[in-house]
Amino acid sequence: MTPGDADSNQVDAPRIDVVIATEGWPDDAVETVQRAARAVLAGFEDADDMGDISVALMDDASIRLLNRDYRNKDTATNVLSFPLDGDADLLPPGETAPLGDIAVALETVQREAVTEEKAFSDHLSHMIVHGTLHLLGYDHEMDDEAEEMEALEREVLATIGIADPYMT
Repeated sequence: MTPGDADSNQVDAPRIDVVIATEGWPDDAVETVQRAARAVLAGFEDADDMGDISVALMDDASIRLLNRDYRNKDTATNVLSFPLDGDADLLPPGETAPLGDIAVALETVQREAVTEEKAFSDHLSHMIVHGTLHLLGYDHEMDDEAEEMEALEREVLATIGIADPYMT
């Protein structure tokens, strides 16, 4: 992936569906989420052929249940990604399997943004970039994987005018 200028490489497909599952999210949250996810996809030549992404903007209590049920960690977290590696042979002709789902926790992202002295929308964008990269197969379990993923996050965020989230 080599991210380009997000505005000139605007990706219209796949769809980025956003559900606000809890109150308290800012009015521009849906736009922020879609812009960040599209900035990631703009770096891939085959983005138009990728499946849709669903994003749930929820609260800490809801994401805690997901984290407990799917990762055996009974605590809230900022973002979770659920890649869907469906069997394309089972889809109707012309259909594309969804890339997957992303869940983001409001209170955790708010708290982290304050602690790290970042604008909420910038931190939310970072969480969406991070989650979208997970859907595309990137991970950070090993040091070399983490370095690669963080470098991509920095590149993508720069295309939408957001400073390096790892600078302290």
